[in-house]
Amino acid sequence: MVYSLVKMFSWSVCRMPLGLRRSLGNIVGELCWPLVPGRRKKMAIDNVRRGFGISQAEATKIAKLSTTRFGRMFMEVLAFPCINKGNVDKHVQLEGAEYLTEALSYGRGVILATAHSGNWELLGAGLAINGFPLAAVVQKQTNAAMDKFINEYRTLAGMHITYKSGVREMVRLLGEGKIIGLLMDQDAHSDGVFVEYFGRPASAPQGAAVLARMKDSPIVPAFITENSDGTHTAIIHPHIMPLKTKNKTDDVYTITAKLTNIIEQHVRQHPHEWFWLHNRWKTKPPEGKPESGK
Repeated sequence: MVYSLVKMFSWSVCRMPLGLRRSLGNIVGELCWPLVPGRRKKMAIDNVRRGFGISQAEATKIAKLSTTRFGRMFMEVLAFPCINKGNVDKHVQLEGAEYLTEALSYGRGVILATAHSGNWELLGAGLAINGFPLAAVVQKQTNAAMDKFINEYRTLAGMHITYKSGVREMVRLLGEGKIIGLLMDQDAHSDGVFVEYFGRPASAPQGAAVLARMKDSPIVPAFITENSDGTHTAIIHPHIMPLKTKNKTDDVYTITAKLTNIIEQHVRQHPHEWFWLHNRWKTKPPEGKPESGK
């Protein structure tokens, strides 16, 4: 029942002019901000203020914009079924696609390191529709209807879907020369390595560095940002080769710290597009352990 309603709404959204779709998305987003619990709002605003050294008013504006943009993102996701090879360039332009092509030429697969910034779902769709062999590592949605809908579209766009627990499958896909997309910007709890993010120690996922080191696969950082006209630009960076010395711990730390720094630089350029409501600094370094994680 819910899935059918989502499909019907998606059908309607696909037929809306872009301007109307964006306007409705803005309305949905504006309704979201008052619903955010006060404690979560305070955390987001405080993290923005500390990260940028700006006033409370400026930090509140960024935190609010980063939340309300989810209204537009929701409408964009519902419009996914109407994006295809013939019109994908009208939705997302690829900047630096040659870097991804070069990384693939090594024949060892590629790890695409990205973040919850902009419409990251559209980043994956844009790459897959343009012919890049992308395998998306995803987390199961709590809403079964939305999970079914988004995975249906991911598959339609040409993506292979694997859930976070499928490490063996990721290794296999890299061996087949596929691109593995990994989100690198959320708190990794006790499984992470502590690196600096906006001047504070944060537990970062080690997956990209570990997989790259294991398979000698290049890592390509890539992000997406929304343009003023409602289109999007995917920004693809030159590849990073993994380190493979005798000290695995140091190798993983060095690459993870480098990737986290690249994410930070992107977020500094587009602060209102990152997911500030996430408690990025929730996990603290163990007492007596250096904050660098080394």
